[in-house]
Amino acid sequence: MTKTVIIGTNHAGIAAANTLLDNYPDQEVVMIDRNSNLSYLGCGTALWVGRQVNDYHGLFYTKVEDFTNKGAKITLEAEVKDIDFDKKVVHYIKKDGTELTEDYDKLILATGSLPISPNVAGKDLNGIHFLKLFQDGQDVDKEISAEKVKNVAVIGAGYIGVEIAEAAKRRGKNVLLFDAADRSLSTHYDKAFTDLMDKNLADHGIENHFGELVTEYKGNDQNHVTQVVTAEGEYDVDLVINAIGFRPNNSLGKDHLKLFKNGAYLVDRYGQTSDKNVYAVGDCATIYSNALDKMTYIALASNAVRSGIVAAHNLAGTKLESVGVQGSNGINIWDLKMVSTGLSVEAAKKFGLDVEYTDFEDLQKPAFMPKDVNAEVKIRIVYEKESRRIVGAQLASTEDVSMAIHMFSLAIQEHVTIDKLSLLDIFFLPHFNQPYNYITMAALSAK
Repeated sequence: MTKTVIIGTNHAGIAAANTLLDNYPDQEVVMIDRNSNLSYLGCGTALWVGRQVNDYHGLFYTKVEDFTNKGAKITLEAEVKDIDFDKKVVHYIKKDGTELTEDYDKLILATGSLPISPNVAGKDLNGIHFLKLFQDGQDVDKEISAEKVKNVAVIGAGYIGVEIAEAAKRRGKNVLLFDAADRSLSTHYDKAFTDLMDKNLADHGIENHFGELVTEYKGNDQNHVTQVVTAEGEYDVDLVINAIGFRPNNSLGKDHLKLFKNGAYLVDRYGQTSDKNVYAVGDCATIYSNALDKMTYIALASNAVRSGIVAAHNLAGTKLESVGVQGSNGINIWDLKMVSTGLSVEAAKKFGLDVEYTDFEDLQKPAFMPKDVNAEVKIRIVYEKESRRIVGAQLASTEDVSMAIHMFSLAIQEHVTIDKLSLLDIFFLPHFNQPYNYITMAALSAK
């Protein structure tokens, strides 16, 4: 038997555990996590807080018994304090104070990420929350439900910030959305697309404060936050939700394992760290980007699952190289749907890629189709100037055009050129699309 200890039981750790338990009878699997629950789909928090879904129980997709029934030993509410990498021993403490050790043959670190906290005055005041764990969602929901909470400040206009801003507005609150960048969603989309989202937010009553860096939180005599301070002014608030972003949780292995520039565990395309007996998966580790053709850091649940599967197979003796990822993602705020994969023009330039892009806008279906079943679509395809390989794509519409992004994801993975895409066989039927499809037209319009 090979004994594998997995530290962390969310998406990446769960995927690794299931892969080992379902495919390798010679594996003894031990799972340890400091949380009281596992498999929480944090992407559903805003839907629940905004009451677009009324029951949070569906945000969990597995339970402890699913693993114990397969023969795994799983311990929740247990904090790993130290790992002796030389002796291959994990030291941890249970909630009741019991100190335990677990030796291992192989170790999988799936410790995820931690929310970034702005280091400003007043950051420890009551009424300032993060959104990461299920418990965080509960705390935010409880406060938003209070009638006395009128003004909600959301710090950070990335995906989580924009989603929770919508949720708070749906609950009848006055919402102020802050970001140091001059627009929302700047990590994933170019300005031509974020302008659509910024207008969408404003049209639905969100008070956008872009280009405003929070410098201080002020509080009252009860040590509760009452104001958000930026260089532009002081704003009265009753609740603050921090959604600035995340950093890899590397506390257990940072002094032993090689790290990426942002502190994530540096792994190869098999999930193995610089220690041959240790694998790292999910948000605590690097992942291979096909758009960049090198290792990078992209914290997404879908990436975490894939990395857990790949690492587990390799750990157990089945050589399986990761095909890499594109960082495909999407967002739906009120009726506006935006999806992207790979690199925006702005991101490509930051990474030193010399790129061109082609834009196109049209109706999803022929103009003779009824307006209530026809919507405008905006598309941008980003491609490398010299090789002409596609490195990114963005789409926006009130129509669900999300399936198209999967094709672009595959195109980036397989290094498809913009020229090859222009002659792609795309079917036509008025119920679905136009005879001159916007994907084809965008590709044909490329320089």
